[in-house]
Amino acid sequence: MYAGDWTPRLAELFGDREALYEVRTGRRYSYRELHAAVDDAARLLASLGVTAGDRVAVLAANRTETFLLLFACGRLGALLVPLNWRLKEPELAFLVEDAEPALLFFDAAHAFMAGRLCAGRKTLAVAFDPAPAGDDAFEGSTQVLHWPEQVASLRAKPAPKQAPIDGETPWMVLYTSGTTGHPKGALIPHRQVAYNALNTLIALDLTREDRTVTYTPLFHTGALHVLSTPLFAKGGSVVLLDRFDAEEVVELTASEGCTVLFGVPTTFELMSETPAFTRADLSRIRFALCGGAPCPIALIERYAQRGIVFKQGYGLTEVGPNCLNLPESEALSRAGSAGRPNLHIVARIEDEGQVVEGAGRGELCLAGPCVFLGYWRRPEANEQAFTHDGFFRTGDIVERDAEGWYAIVDRAKDMFISGGENVYPAEVEKVLASHPAVRACAVVGIPDPKWGEVGRAFLELRQACDTESIRSWLKEHLAGYKVPKEFVPVESLPRNPSGKIQKHLLPRSP
Repeated sequence: MYAGDWTPRLAELFGDREALYEVRTGRRYSYRELHAAVDDAARLLASLGVTAGDRVAVLAANRTETFLLLFACGRLGALLVPLNWRLKEPELAFLVEDAEPALLFFDAAHAFMAGRLCAGRKTLAVAFDPAPAGDDAFEGSTQVLHWPEQVASLRAKPAPKQAPIDGETPWMVLYTSGTTGHPKGALIPHRQVAYNALNTLIALDLTREDRTVTYTPLFHTGALHVLSTPLFAKGGSVVLLDRFDAEEVVELTASEGCTVLFGVPTTFELMSETPAFTRADLSRIRFALCGGAPCPIALIERYAQRGIVFKQGYGLTEVGPNCLNLPESEALSRAGSAGRPNLHIVARIEDEGQVVEGAGRGELCLAGPCVFLGYWRRPEANEQAFTHDGFFRTGDIVERDAEGWYAIVDRAKDMFISGGENVYPAEVEKVLASHPAVRACAVVGIPDPKWGEVGRAFLELRQACDTESIRSWLKEHLAGYKVPKEFVPVESLPRNPSGKIQKHLLPRSP
């Protein structure tokens, strides 16, 4: 397994092949040019005193420099900490206090917030863009450096050499989305990135001719590691978009000849509703891969009608985003399944502490070389996260059939008990999502004096609809105790940047 900065080898192997196209600037990078740019980033980090173990934070929309810093940190043994720029100041302040980065890189759009975060801290600020307003935001209390000027002044110096690291060396701290509470920093080693890429290349049969549009945020494992780093490892190409625009993603997919796509149900839903979806030439797409949340069957079928193989996968920050894979040949016949474990993933199911053999339902536990090192500075969380023999507890309830295919049932913490019966909201949501009037939905358990708990369904509707007709729809497909007692239409459901619905923000009081 290779650990360290990938780009010297990539430049040697793939030379002038296109590695990255940054839509925002129109700049295209060959693998040779990407390596030269990583040299620049590594010189900059080293000149500012970054050494092995230091954290390097980024607060910016998707841009090439984040990938440059990723590989430069890999060379120096430092840790990249991409921050969720959609968070509010108190939330970001918590992450900065937790990670204690030596440097904070930021773009012009987030200059003011960067200034607030650096005030009173030892973190040195580096601006990506020539934005005078960004310097003013620091109120003179903190020195602000500027990436282009610093890089240009250092270019004559030798590039730093590879630090002595191995597969266990931490490479990044990725903060979990916090759908169940306060974010925790997952400590990702070089080992995970390498084996996740290997799993992906084998399972998805990626080639150097494959291209993708990366539009999900680079502070998330999905944007970094579902397709981007695996494609780099194979000599493929990444089209980098700084933000999600459904029409633009579809048009770029067509104009750039993209062959593989990753997204979450929400983004794929919005893309399918654009005019471009029906008129664009999408014939080069080999498959679309959906993750982050269970995918409605109707959405899978909609893409199939457009001639696009659409399949659901499964992964998570702690074990890498590509843990289960559904082959393209099974995408329609097993719609709703997340597939089988990839080669370098060991999976088992536990139910109340007992391992489930053969077909059955329970919590998915994972082991193998893709498992992370643990949570940054969270010893108690680490004790709870692993079984006695080293399997990571995912917190996801799955069902495995007799042939070894896995279906994601729900989050263990989302399950509630109504009248003594277990209710899995994802099962109810799956039926709700098949109703033609429902765009998106979320079901939570709320206290009830008679049944202990009952369901409350929050609905994003495509069109006005009587909720009683939706209740009747559910009664035709589900047992009575699974049908929510309450239905609450909402304009939009709260989502995190990766598109997951944040159920903990939905009201549960009676």
